[in-house]
Amino acid sequence: MNIEFAASRTDLPRLVGRIVGEGPLPQGTPDLVVQGAAAARFAGKAGQTFEAFVSGPAGLSRLAFAGAGDLASGNRRAALERAAGALVAKYLTSGEETLAIDFAGSGLSAEEATAVLLGARLRAWQYLVYRTRLKDEQKPSLKTVVALDAPEGTESLWAVESAVAEGVEFTRELVTEPANVIYPESFVARCQERLAGTGVEIVVLDEQQMADLGMGALLGVAQGSVKKPRLLAMRWKGKAGTRPTAFVGKGVCFDTGGISIKPAAGMEDMKWDMGGAATVAGTMLTLARRKAEADVIGVCGLVENMPDGNAQRPGDVVRSMNGQTIEVINTDAEGRLVLCDALTWVQKEYNPATIVDLATLTGAIIISLGHEHAGMFANDDLLASQLDAAGKAVGDMLWRMPIGPAYDKLIDSPIADMKNVGPRYGGSITAAQFLARFIDKGVAWAHLDIAGTVWIDKPGATHDKGATGFGVRLLDRYVRDVLEG
Repeated sequence: MNIEFAASRTDLPRLVGRIVGEGPLPQGTPDLVVQGAAAARFAGKAGQTFEAFVSGPAGLSRLAFAGAGDLASGNRRAALERAAGALVAKYLTSGEETLAIDFAGSGLSAEEATAVLLGARLRAWQYLVYRTRLKDEQKPSLKTVVALDAPEGTESLWAVESAVAEGVEFTRELVTEPANVIYPESFVARCQERLAGTGVEIVVLDEQQMADLGMGALLGVAQGSVKKPRLLAMRWKGKAGTRPTAFVGKGVCFDTGGISIKPAAGMEDMKWDMGGAATVAGTMLTLARRKAEADVIGVCGLVENMPDGNAQRPGDVVRSMNGQTIEVINTDAEGRLVLCDALTWVQKEYNPATIVDLATLTGAIIISLGHEHAGMFANDDLLASQLDAAGKAVGDMLWRMPIGPAYDKLIDSPIADMKNVGPRYGGSITAAQFLARFIDKGVAWAHLDIAGTVWIDKPGATHDKGATGFGVRLLDRYVRDVLEG
């Protein structure tokens, strides 16, 4: 979706839209349109849309309205994004190629107008590479949104927000691709291609290099697949003189469960078990594109979890990079085995002051929180509050969950330092407690379990059904508020 800016009202496209709050339509709206809106019970409520046809010098044109609800209360930004998303969704396959969003007399600030444009672009994203038999009326026709009479400063702000949109879209692309296309090596290649020329420094470790470093936990997951594992590190050094911040993502490019194999029904969804790594990659692209004044390292542990004759078995004991031993009770609890070595490596290599890891780690978090919130576990109250605030600001909602010594006994092993799973209850908590054992003293750390938020089976305010790009905006906002603030 292209975003353009215009001040001239000559040569307007046939489709013009307006974002309105709850209440009467803006002054200057033709009387027949006002009457039609009343007859259709359009009142500017959140998510409502209304369309009228009007005649003018250039012939018949379409005048569309999208409701943002009561803009005097609640999160104005979220309401404006939702309204713009509803407008774009309505006309995405309408046959119209251009939508002009008219900001004249809207009373919106430049920041709010930028939110409208971001909501429009994010909602327009679709990945149709493999849809070869779509009928013409099913194909997206809308290619351009023109911001008409946008508030002063909107265009410069959009230069930043467009970088956010690009990062979200990259994450969605990685998550959407099938596992025969995106696997550890091709994930790395896709990131190298997309980040080329941005100034991001890239380091890639292969299987032998990881073995030399003692990453027995990560390599144990990977040993059942013919697709070789990789560790990918991406550093954006937009600021010097401080300890860096690390974002670490679980990148299980396909998860069969290994020997503890998953049921066949729904297993195709496990192509998005690399959602944490995809979020990290999208975030790094965003930070580089907008030239963030921060020192950030993104690390992705990339594997496939497959059940061949060389796969690790339940009962195996593996040795992690920091020397701790792990009894593998369930090979389908593989993400924490990947993350623990990635966490150790980034601490030894870069000495970060803060780490945020993201992972589609447990089904238990979906049972707890559904698809509305990701679970947050943290060893630092300030970091937790900063991430929570960032999530609320952009709509990537978090809910803090407990961790603590009381849960340690649930993952103690009689023959190793720990087990990779605890009992059935508290599954997302014991997974986080496992990861906490690999965080060095003095490092502020948060674990985000995003299993319920990276992929949604129904359209949302700013995404179609499928990959959401959850987490990119959250991490970018955290960087803005905390590292650049």
